[in-house]
Amino acid sequence: MTAEQHKIGSGFGAQSTAGDVLAGVDLSACTALVTGGYSGLGLETTRALALAGARVIVPARRPAAAEDALRGMPGTEVGELDLADLESVRVFADRFLDTGRTLDIVINGAGIMACPETRVGPGWEAHFATNHLGHFALVNRLRPALDGARVVSVASSGHFLAGIRWDDLQFRRGYDRWLAYAQSKTANALFAVHLDALGADAGLHAFAVHPGSILTPLQRHIPHHEQVAQGWIGQDGEPAAGFKTPAQGAATAVWAATSPLLENHGGAYCQDCDLAEPASTDDMLVGGVKPWATDAAEAARLWALSSELTGLDAFS
Repeated sequence: MTAEQHKIGSGFGAQSTAGDVLAGVDLSACTALVTGGYSGLGLETTRALALAGARVIVPARRPAAAEDALRGMPGTEVGELDLADLESVRVFADRFLDTGRTLDIVINGAGIMACPETRVGPGWEAHFATNHLGHFALVNRLRPALDGARVVSVASSGHFLAGIRWDDLQFRRGYDRWLAYAQSKTANALFAVHLDALGADAGLHAFAVHPGSILTPLQRHIPHHEQVAQGWIGQDGEPAAGFKTPAQGAATAVWAATSPLLENHGGAYCQDCDLAEPASTDDMLVGGVKPWATDAAEAARLWALSSELTGLDAFS
């Protein structure tokens, strides 16, 4: 079974910014958590939420760098967290829960893309471990604080390249950096599908979002010549037509985190501040969502596997 995916007419679009989406929205009663919230899209997400009045917690693998990036931004705080280290996830979550606070918004935005083959923890492939399992563990650890929350996973049209490789999840039989990234982005989308199914009775809703094509530090592992060959940038380094600014790229995540239009669309995959349509081509720049990224059976299977790998399941 695949989730229904059709535009609902949000009034926003590809050129909308996170500030546009939150104009006139009062989040002063909200507490948000944004992983990766001190760089690239995450920084724009943090800024927009904070300007709308939210208290924004930014977990960071490099807390000093996060403090520098957020200096002078009212309503923000930094905590130490390495998503590739499940013990670090536990310590961060326990410290937060000890404060007695709850969360209204969680945006899982931190991630890596197309990095050299790297193994973390018990030998897990780094994209899957960081982009998916780290966030899976974090949300499960934070379960007591999440009744009524919105949880948004930042996915990507990169999911077009691969579903879940059930026969070789950890790339033991030959590593491909793009397929590894793609699998992790499909996992982000499937995580939202099943989390929403499990959390709906507690008022929790989950969404996955494609932010669009944006040049950020996420591309740090991709050489200039390769970005030119991909058509992402010109020889001068300027982004290609159709690329968004970071503020535009952050818009769909904050829309998914706050829009009342989504109350009856939990688990959906969003793009350009609306529900994405089923992908009609294999052109990632056109976007949309492939059926393997919204399949409920695949989502349940991934949840069970993730629970087995991490030893966590606070929702089932």
